[in-house]
Parts: sequence; C-alpha cells; structure tokens
Amino acid sequence: MRYLASLIIVVFFIQPITSQTYEVGLMAGGANYVGDVGSTHYISPNDIAFGAIGKWNRSKRHAFRASFLYAELNANDSKGDDRRKERGLSFNNSIKELSLGMEFNFWDWYLYDGVPQFTPYLYTGITTFNYGAQAIDANDRIGAYADKWSFAIPMVLGIKKTLGRKFVIGAEIGARYTFTDNLDGSNPDDRFGTGFGNLNNNDWYLFTGITISYTWGRIPCYCAF
Repeated sequence: MRYLASLIIVVFFIQPITSQTYEVGLMAGGANYVGDVGSTHYISPNDIAFGAIGKWNRSKRHAFRASFLYAELNANDSKGDDRRKERGLSFNNSIKELSLGMEFNFWDWYLYDGVPQFTPYLYTGITTFNYGAQAIDANDRIGAYADKWSFAIPMVLGIKKTLGRKFVIGAEIGARYTFTDNLDGSNPDDRFGTGFGNLNNNDWYLFTGITISYTWGRIPCYCAF
C-alpha cells in the first residue's frame, strides 16, 4: 500500500506540475448586496469591484482556480419596496475575499492547436472574506463596530474566449451565499444592538464583470483528475 500511495502521488501531483498550463490575470466590474436593506434585485451592480485571478488548467474540462476580490457594497431602502422605503435605512460596507475552488468547462478548452477557443463555464469552491460587522446606532444610522471574517459559497456562471495565443477574456456573474447575516446591520452581536428584518436568512453579495488573463506553460499531459 505504501508503494501504491507513492505511485499515485508521483503520477497525479509531481509530474503535472512541470507540464500544465497556467493563467493569471485581473477581474473588474461591479458588485451588489442582497439582504435586509434596499433592493431585492439579485443582479444589480451598484458599486465597484476588482481583483486578481489565477488558474491551473488540469484538463480540457476543468481547472483549479484561486482569486482575490475587493468589492464595495452599499444599499438604500429608497431602492426597495414600500415597507423598506418607509423605514429609510442605508449602509456601506466593503468585502475583501479570497476564493479557492474548481472551474468546470462546458466544452473542451485546449490552447495549443492554434484554433480560437470559446466555452461557458461554472465555478464553485470555498470563499473566506473580511467585512465590517454593522449595527444601528442611537441615531438610527448603520455603521461598523468590528472587523470580522466569515465564509461564503461562490456560485459563478461565465463565458471565456481566447484572444490570440496568449490571452483569454471572460465575462461572469457570481453570487456568494455568506455564512453571516450582518453585512447590513440586521443581526449584530447582542451587546451592540438588536436585529431587524428576516433573521433566518443570511446575506448575499454578487460580482458582475470581466476577466482578462495571460496564459503560459508547456503542452499538458492531461490525466484523469
């Protein structure tokens, strides 16, 4: 069993490191939040978002992916339904996220035969992010009281296309289901205030934008994983 385990490590990890294709690039676009304040429209970017992205194309159909994203989030009840407009709350926050996971190509993605490539893709994995925990103060204003970290599940749909032999451009829409309900001040720690809204639903935030990356690497010897 020891020899078998050693062989698996050599075949699936050590050898591909010297022969796979890599991508590194930038992300830019807009972000929006969905929760207990403001509009309930899921795809409605209203502030900036930008970051960096890297991929290891493990096969024609999937790649390991890592990314960093910075996004500003804001919401105002004036953009919500009549009940929220009457309440009149608003907030500002920012997100700094690190994400790691796997990207799945709908069609073969092969960068070595000189033919333009195009494919839709899905991405998911695990995200950890930094944000400002919020609460309502005595003047009915929402503000941050602590710097915190939490986790989210990314659900991303995109398309990508080669630009010549060395560059790839893409467009994607990605929702993050967070493990917190306090991006907006609706569910603070007890000592900082009381909650409001639906305390049984966690917050979401979304990124909508483009990516552009540079590719390099030797022609890969694709394996089963």
